[in-house]
Amino acid sequence: MPYIFKTYYPGRTILFLLGEALLIFLTFGMVYILFTGWEAYSADLTLNFGRALAVTCVFQLSLYFFDLYDLSKPATPPEIFTRIVQAFGAGCIILAGFYYLYPPLIISTLIFWTSYIIICLVLLGWRSLYNLILQRRIFTQAILLIGTGMLAHEITREIVEKHDSGYKIAAFVGQTPPKLNPHNSPFIKNPKSLLELLQQVRAERIVVALDDRRGAMQVEELLQCKLKGISIEDGISFFESITGKISVHNVNPAWLIFSDGFQKNKTLLFVKRFLDIFYSVIGLLVSLPISIFTMILIKFESPGPVFYTQNRVGEKSDHFRILKFRSMHINAEENGAVWARKNDQRITGVGKIIRKLRIDEIPQMWNVLKGDMSFVGPRPERPVFVEKLTQTLPYYSLRHSVKPGITGWAQVCYPYGASEEDALHKLEYDLYYIKNLSIAIDLLVIFRTIKTVLFQKGSR
Repeated sequence: MPYIFKTYYPGRTILFLLGEALLIFLTFGMVYILFTGWEAYSADLTLNFGRALAVTCVFQLSLYFFDLYDLSKPATPPEIFTRIVQAFGAGCIILAGFYYLYPPLIISTLIFWTSYIIICLVLLGWRSLYNLILQRRIFTQAILLIGTGMLAHEITREIVEKHDSGYKIAAFVGQTPPKLNPHNSPFIKNPKSLLELLQQVRAERIVVALDDRRGAMQVEELLQCKLKGISIEDGISFFESITGKISVHNVNPAWLIFSDGFQKNKTLLFVKRFLDIFYSVIGLLVSLPISIFTMILIKFESPGPVFYTQNRVGEKSDHFRILKFRSMHINAEENGAVWARKNDQRITGVGKIIRKLRIDEIPQMWNVLKGDMSFVGPRPERPVFVEKLTQTLPYYSLRHSVKPGITGWAQVCYPYGASEEDALHKLEYDLYYIKNLSIAIDLLVIFRTIKTVLFQKGSR
């Protein structure tokens, strides 16, 4: 399993998703057998399996696009049921399209709607049970958190706020009590033995989250735990695994140098480039009617060119001209470059629409074909902002170690923002992407981008 799925998505979440797929598939099959009998069902087993598989895939995609696989926040049974019905309603429309294109997949009305009702009820029970497990933190891994400073505070906040993190803090070890301790976990200042403490609090893993390790790490004690088979992880790596980002203010150059990742092999880059060309050619051809219509609207609404080019910083800090559909009035920045903002008066009427639907980004596929950009990567920024952010944000220049992208890990994980603080949060996600660069994470980003575009999230 790729690294991205081993860390950012807990194994329990993946099992939940697969379990739900099995429930949908089996429920449909059982209803079909109930109405037709086993002999009729088994007579055309391959086609019936195909029908069940089509329903399962479409329904699960609908659940995903309606945010029903975002388990980080709890939900009540009525909320769950309402959202399931909404998601499956959209799924029924998609299935109707499949049935029109491939009639053999059509299911009798009685079987389909009976399956639909039963599946909704089964998933309600399944998800209510899973939510109960999450709320009571059953089947979570207990950790012993060594440290009570800034890094430990960030880890605690993420575990508390993230409903499905898969972890709970069994106890804190440090010199001062933790600032955040909502579950009143024990705090031990100077434990005599870490091994004994682990047994007392029933912890299965040690996370060392010290802001300053000099003279504070219990090296001998930790080594004994390691030899006893206890899993020990440094706080920065643990934070990375549960958040999908790297804590910039807590990381040091040594960690970046010696940690796994930040490697680019030639095979990966070749495959990534091949996919970039493939995606761009297909994308430009498919979007051609939309592009032509957009150009007509832009030209009709306001004077000026249809396309807008701007200087951006790319790989190895080289500058290139990015191509976009013009969404602002001409001379919008005659007084200098500024961050985009909410209700920006510089944006035209057509510009608001094409920005919301991400249509203004379509011409950037030409930049990808030219090799200036990749489909997935950190978003390219303007030189004036790069110069400022490089001076104020640590490791910001690392963003330029890979090609910038039309979309990126930061764009699908963090809401749209246009400030220095937002740039910091996005940098943490960009560093995670660069560290774990793979085709798997690229495909995940593209998949999540489709969802973002369809539901019009994050544009300004």
